[in-house]
Amino acid sequence: MKENYQTIRFEIQDKIMTIWLNRPDVHNAFNSTMLKELSEILEWIAGSDEVRVVIFTGEGKSFSAGADLNWMKEIINYTYEENLQDSELISHVFYLIYTCPKPVIAAINGAAVGGGMGFVAASDIVIASERAKFSLSEVKIGLVPSCISPYLFKKVGEGALKELFISGMRFGPDKALKINLINYVVEHEKLLDFAQEKARELLVCGPQAIAICKKLFFEVQEMDLQTAYHYTADLIAKMRISDEAQEGMHAFLEKRKPKWQS
Repeated sequence: MKENYQTIRFEIQDKIMTIWLNRPDVHNAFNSTMLKELSEILEWIAGSDEVRVVIFTGEGKSFSAGADLNWMKEIINYTYEENLQDSELISHVFYLIYTCPKPVIAAINGAAVGGGMGFVAASDIVIASERAKFSLSEVKIGLVPSCISPYLFKKVGEGALKELFISGMRFGPDKALKINLINYVVEHEKLLDFAQEKARELLVCGPQAIAICKKLFFEVQEMDLQTAYHYTADLIAKMRISDEAQEGMHAFLEKRKPKWQS
């Protein structure tokens, strides 16, 4: 991981990493540089003991306007092979967010449009400012929210999501909360404080337990019931004898805090 990036900035405090999408002059729209930098930092986070919770937010008035217009001017003339390589950059970022062993919180400070909705879809907990706006606007320029769709399908039911896909309509945080796209709506000035509060709540929990909880969502959901029966029984048996669970159970019985909270 680098100390400084061109398109994002970050800070780590008490094992909570806050990452700002940092292109406010273009509403934090992403280009290939931002996607590569996000991939790099997410890969580092996955293997780091320095970070236990991640918070994404945007610098300036917007969260993310999706693809950068200057980037689009380039890709409009790409071949299929070039487009495939480029679109896999997008898919890779949101796959890394969804499968990150650390909990990921998205603090939506303004508009999240197009590909910017991938952060909303792939993050574990989404907190929106009262000023936030959302839109899956791709159809308005003849495209589709393809790379982010797997995570949207997991989070939102077809009844609500289909209209958003085919209309590109813009909507506010109240609707987003109603369809389970986000978890909380807060006053704009309190957004990051609330996100930090939620992050600190997660530090109370066992880090390996959280990582395994996240894996259940993309492993067990794909299994038939019989396979899940054996897999989950085996999993909990192994976890009970793990160092973390042994420490957690002993701490509970001895009425003290487990070591990961110290």
